[in-house]
Amino acid sequence: MSLMPVSEALDKLLQGVATLEAETIPLEAANGRFLARPVASTRTQPPFAASAMDGYAIRQSDLTSELTELDVIGEAPAGHGYSGQVGPGQAVRIFTGAPVPEGADTILIQENAERCNDRIKVLENPAKGAFVRAAGLDFSEGDILLNPPLKLDYRHLALAAAMNHAVLTVVKRPKVAILATGDELVRPGGRPGPDQIIASNHAGIAAMVEDCGGEPLDLGISPDKPKALAACVKRAITEEADILVTLGGASVGDHDLVQDVLGNEGMDLSFWRIAMRPGKPLMAGRLGKTKVLGLPGNPVSSLVCGLLFLKPLIAKMLGAPNGSATPKEAILAEAIGENDRRQDYVRAMLSEDADGRLIAAPFPKQDSSMLALLAKSGGLIVRPPFAPAEPAGAAVPVLVL
Repeated sequence: MSLMPVSEALDKLLQGVATLEAETIPLEAANGRFLARPVASTRTQPPFAASAMDGYAIRQSDLTSELTELDVIGEAPAGHGYSGQVGPGQAVRIFTGAPVPEGADTILIQENAERCNDRIKVLENPAKGAFVRAAGLDFSEGDILLNPPLKLDYRHLALAAAMNHAVLTVVKRPKVAILATGDELVRPGGRPGPDQIIASNHAGIAAMVEDCGGEPLDLGISPDKPKALAACVKRAITEEADILVTLGGASVGDHDLVQDVLGNEGMDLSFWRIAMRPGKPLMAGRLGKTKVLGLPGNPVSSLVCGLLFLKPLIAKMLGAPNGSATPKEAILAEAIGENDRRQDYVRAMLSEDADGRLIAAPFPKQDSSMLALLAKSGGLIVRPPFAPAEPAGAAVPVLVL
């Protein structure tokens, strides 16, 4: 099987993937979730003309160019409106958020009033309608103010609450089962033997899944034994995972068993081996209703492939727009050599020059096992297949991390 271009592989991976079904959840649980249905207001906000400041509700027509005195006939704190009417020469003490009494049309702020018992002197005349929030100033009943696709945040939840919604209908979170494979792996905090290393990919992929709006399901680490691998795969299906991500074991070595085990369990292989660096042994397929994404075992390869393929796949299931990473233009800080037939993703430090241009400085070493460099990187320089050598100062596309 020849190496597939990155863009073709991504298109094939996303082909036929539909938005997951919706569920209704409490408002307080909706932060970071993706809205599934439009949200219309059940009320008008504010529901009445309200005072925007502490002061006095008055009739602006009572004011003259000379000093004016008014009789204070009552009080309107927030939540307790004044039930009477403001007549000529009268005022009502009012507080922020309280309904403006009938007959009044203006708020005289307390700083511009001098009170003596039940009378006030107007020290500075306000304009008509000053500090009055009209009914429906923010929104009206029936207004549709939140529309999918939308990732809900603190602003949207505050608005939904103001519209008097205690629950929201959101897209179900894709359940992503994550299976690390290999006899050489030990979980963080464990004691590796002389021939073992600490597993790291699962932690990064799980965090990526959460950041994208998915729900990670840790299947643990499977040894390189077909029965053990098959048991983990069966668990992913039993748990109704929307996506099964395998980490390692999908290459061509004698101990790379993942593809054979998945095939024996009924996986329909979509593609395998991509023209990219790092990440050539990427695999994709479908096992019943579950999408399968086999990521490479090298940690940098695994995380870069997650960025390029897993994130867009989760976004498609959530109905989210622009799931694929979009490169920005950056200026090379130093020359970079020509590329071969694989699309290269070069780890680089990013900075800005005095003109605000993005500057990319590639690291001299790019081994796919070097996680520390990925953690330091601000972005990945995208080098298309057979790209020519570029001098310092050349413009190149960069995926900002």
